Amino acid sequence: MNAHSPRNTNESLFARAQKTTPGGVNSPVRAFRSVGGTPRFITKAQGPYFWDAEERRYIDYIGSWGPAIVGHAHPKVVQAVQEAAARGLSFGAPTEGEIDMAEEICKLVPSIEQVRLVSSGTEATMSALRLARGATRRDKIVKFEGCYHGHADSLLVKAGSGLLTFGNPTSSGVPEDFVKHTLVLDYNNTQQLEEAFKAAGNEIACVIVEPVAGNMNLVPATAEFLQTMRRLCTEYGAILIFDEVMSGFRVALGGAQSLYGIAPDLTALGKVIGGGLPVAAFGGRADIMKHLAPLGGVYQAGTLSGNPVAVAAGLTTLRIIQEAGFYERLSAQTRKLADGLGDAARDAGVTFSADTLGGMFGLYFSAAVPTSYAEVMQGDKERFNVFFHAMLDQGVYLAPSAFEAGFVSAQHDDAVIAETLVAARTAFAEIAS
Repeated sequence: MNAHSPRNTNESLFARAQKTTPGGVNSPVRAFRSVGGTPRFITKAQGPYFWDAEERRYIDYIGSWGPAIVGHAHPKVVQAVQEAAARGLSFGAPTEGEIDMAEEICKLVPSIEQVRLVSSGTEATMSALRLARGATRRDKIVKFEGCYHGHADSLLVKAGSGLLTFGNPTSSGVPEDFVKHTLVLDYNNTQQLEEAFKAAGNEIACVIVEPVAGNMNLVPATAEFLQTMRRLCTEYGAILIFDEVMSGFRVALGGAQSLYGIAPDLTALGKVIGGGLPVAAFGGRADIMKHLAPLGGVYQAGTLSGNPVAVAAGLTTLRIIQEAGFYERLSAQTRKLADGLGDAARDAGVTFSADTLGGMFGLYFSAAVPTSYAEVMQGDKERFNVFFHAMLDQGVYLAPSAFEAGFVSAQHDDAVIAETLVAARTAFAEIAS
C-alpha cells in the first residue's frame, strides 16, 4: 500500500502493525503506551520537521532520539549516503571509510586511543562491559538507577533491597544469575559510591555510567560524582566506562567527558556518529583494547560492523558538527526553547522546570530540576501527558514519555522555536484550566 494513500491513517497503520509486530512497534516507547493515544507513523522528514501518514507536519524534538543533530535529510549527508550506496551496500571486509571514522573519533575524543565500530548502542555497551571484565579478570559491575545502557542482560537491572544487595532483573527472560554481579547505586550519590568500593572495590571490574543521563529525562551528573568515580576506579583498578551513546557529540564536540574534564577508560558511542544510520562504537585506552579479538581473548564480532553506507552518513555528520560556532548556536537555541517554556509555564501558573545541555533538553512537571531517579519519579506524569497531547495536536512532537530527554537540531531556527512556544502557551493554559 502506498504510504501516501488516503486509506492510510495512523490508526489504520497501527491496527495493521499490531497483527504482525508485538505492540505494533519495533521499539517500545514508540507505542505511546506511556502517554496514551495512537502513535504517528512517519513518512518523511526534512530539517526540523517530519510528516505522518496523514500528511500532518510536526516540529520534531526527538530527532530519531538524538542522531539528527544536523537536521533531517541534510543534503551533504544524503549525498554521501547515495554515493556510498552506489558503490555497494555491504562488503563484510575492511574499508578505508572505517579507518577515517576511527581516526575522526580518536581525534575528537582524546580518551579514545583505539576504537571498534559496531551497529547499535546496546552492542557497544555490552561489548565494553565484556572487555572490562576480560581485561580485569573480575566479574562485578556497578551501574546507577535510572541509567539505561541498552538491553543486554546484565544491564537490565534494578536496585537490590539494600545498599550492597546486588540487582534484580527488570525484564522477564533475564535469569537472576545474569545480574547477580551487578550492583545498582543511586545516581549522583557520592557517599554510596564510596561505600560500595570500600566494601567490594577489589572485586569490581568496572563502573558504567551515563555522564549525562537521558533515559530518566535529562539528568546531568554532578562534577563531584564523576570525579569520585574516576578516583575510585583508578585506586581500585576498576575500569570507568562512560556511556555516551546519547551524550556523545550531542552536548559538546568532545562529548560530556570534555565538559567535565574527566577521561574515562572506555567510552561507548552511538546515535550522532551514525548520522541516522546504524553505527555505534566503543573505544578507549589501547592497553585495554588490545584484549579484544583478534589480538586478545575477549571475543566480539559483527557482520555489518563498519557498514560503508552507515559510516558515510556518520562521517559526514561528524565533519558538519565541527564547523565554527556549531555548538554555540545549537546550545543557544536549546536554551532559548527551555527558557521560553519556563516563561510560558510561569505565566500560566503551572509548576514546571526545564534544563539543557548542548543540544539536549529536559522538561519536568516539578518545581526544581531533578538530580536523581527518585526525584524524576516525583514529577507530575499526568500533567506531562496532557501537555504532550496538547502539543501534538498543535503539530509539536515531543518524546512520548515523561522519562525521555528531548533533542534540538541545527535546523531549529528562531521561527521554529517561536512556533513551539506559541503552542506551549496554549498547552499550559489547558493544564491550568
